[in-house]
Amino acid sequence: MKRINFKHSVIFFNFCILISPLYIMLNFEPVVFCLFLILILGISHGALDNIKGKKLLKLFGYKSIFSFYFTYILVSVLIIIFWMILPNLILFLFLVVAAYHFGKEDTVFPFKQKSLLAECLFFLKGSSVIIAPLLLQPEATNEIFKILNFNVFESKIFSNQVLILLLCLSLISSLYISHKKDVDTKGIMIMDFLSLILLNLFLTPILAFTIYFCFLHSIRHSISLIFELDNSFKTGINKFIKKAIPLTFVTGLIFLLAIYFLNNFYKLDEAIYKVIFIGLASLTFPHILLEYLIEKNEKRT
Repeated sequence: MKRINFKHSVIFFNFCILISPLYIMLNFEPVVFCLFLILILGISHGALDNIKGKKLLKLFGYKSIFSFYFTYILVSVLIIIFWMILPNLILFLFLVVAAYHFGKEDTVFPFKQKSLLAECLFFLKGSSVIIAPLLLQPEATNEIFKILNFNVFESKIFSNQVLILLLCLSLISSLYISHKKDVDTKGIMIMDFLSLILLNLFLTPILAFTIYFCFLHSIRHSISLIFELDNSFKTGINKFIKKAIPLTFVTGLIFLLAIYFLNNFYKLDEAIYKVIFIGLASLTFPHILLEYLIEKNEKRT
């Protein structure tokens, strides 16, 4: 497993080295392309949440899967409603939760440390996904935030000096998490960080995020799910694809219908941005809550 993750990081890092300078010559914003990558590869890594939901219900002693679907959908709908009412607050919370989620899920080895310190380190490590575009592509990133009715990062508090400090803290946290590990593990952490810098240095924010989200974060999470399904990677990937297709298809269809509806009120690109980020937020909160509840209740059993 560790060897697979190392090879994955090497491939992704080299891919970033190749694609980043080449993109400058293309000079276009492939928003529709990003959307379909996220729909096909990005959201699929959460498409086994129904299986995890059954596992959680079993831990709680429930049998009906209906209660899981109802709660999961309810949380998603509430996030969308609250986003429309309090966009600054909900998007800020989403970015904080997403940073923690990226930091923890992309740490491909056990990290045993005092609880609060570990949580802070995971947050700082994952914050590079948000800080890098703000520092390296500020105008384009803030343009996306304006479309989402979010203006928190326009504050003078988030100066270049502060963003550089936060990015350095992200790197330091990655190094600290891996400081007692072997060379391959340290290599994974450093290559992942440098890949993010390369992507955001040369690519537009949405494309940089899409490539990271689909080809690093989602594939890495999917690899762990594949081995949970079967010890054989070949057999596991076949099981994963079959199990992931239904929810991926349904979610993708909902995203497309939402874009069709919003396109009556906004430009197509703006509608896509709203659906991508509001949609991901509505999926991320219940996904992380599910992961948290399973982890906490498995420790008790």
